[in-house]
Amino acid sequence: MVPQLFESMLALDYPAARLDIKFVVEARSTTTIAAVEQRLGDPRFSLVPVPDAAPRTKPKALDFALPLCCGQYVVVFDAEDIPDPDQLWKAALCFRDSPDLVCLQAHLVIENGPHSLLTSLFAGEYAGLFCVLLPALARWRLPMPLGGTSNHFQLRALRELGGWDAFNVTEDADLGIRLARRRLRVEILQSRTRETAPTRLLPWLGQRARWMKGWMQTFIVHNRDPGRLLEEVGLPAFLAFEALVLGMIVAPVLHCAFLLSVLLRILWGAVLIDGSLGTVFYLAVLFMGYGSAFAMTALGLRRLGRVSLLPAQFWLPAYWLLIGFATIRALLELVLRPFYWYKSPHQPVRAGRARHPV
Repeated sequence: MVPQLFESMLALDYPAARLDIKFVVEARSTTTIAAVEQRLGDPRFSLVPVPDAAPRTKPKALDFALPLCCGQYVVVFDAEDIPDPDQLWKAALCFRDSPDLVCLQAHLVIENGPHSLLTSLFAGEYAGLFCVLLPALARWRLPMPLGGTSNHFQLRALRELGGWDAFNVTEDADLGIRLARRRLRVEILQSRTRETAPTRLLPWLGQRARWMKGWMQTFIVHNRDPGRLLEEVGLPAFLAFEALVLGMIVAPVLHCAFLLSVLLRILWGAVLIDGSLGTVFYLAVLFMGYGSAFAMTALGLRRLGRVSLLPAQFWLPAYWLLIGFATIRALLELVLRPFYWYKSPHQPVRAGRARHPV
């Protein structure tokens, strides 16, 4: 990913003298360090090797590099990211026009959506999240879990928050809640960052299990003292946080349990729909759940101009089964190895684009 990352950073349309781009790499990743060193030389670029020590997580690496940052603002990009060239300009203008603004989250867009059914569903999920849900949470001033990349911060505020939680494997979600606890303003930046989804099932499961484990960590940590959380964020934000985070953890498992119960009833020859009031209620809840999820995904894809991915979204119930399996795996990891960070394999976006145009 190093050649593509350098190309993306060189493409940023921003005064070179005002850029300080640090490539943060774990010291144990010797091949990656060697690849970065071969491309250094531009005064904007520098390498920050992170000492090999536990926890071996992305937030630990970011915390190590944070004291080395200079300037007024800082942004995090993942290794596979291709941000819009004018993204830094847009962020700088937003911060200039709104001095109380502390964080901006750009839209994350899955570039290889047409590659397969799995990547199409992943792309639809991201479209609903970054084009519908997160903008709504920002507009309503509710806690907004950040994406793991393209987060633009006021450097001073980020340092006052203490940076990232080095032990949380979904550090972006945790940081978003901590911003809400300080009543700090977070908005969506109208700019896109392109990246790729895992193209194979096992890497997808590893990545999703890590995300779900981090959501569990975030829910546990911030509910150590629910009364204090309520006092700091207020009742609407408190209820939104509890419903959103707990829902993301529990809903996939409940979905698996529901489909399993339907299958067992079919095998036992039981009547699925008997016309009772209870059945009507359950069916209404079922269709509201499926309908709202599909509507959010469809709206997100329409806003992105990628309606060609809509037919694949009818496989969402099967996709949620996979998420449910990843959630169960995450629960086991939370008990057995809570700080294990699964590193997702990636392929260059441009190569995938040549084969699968969007």
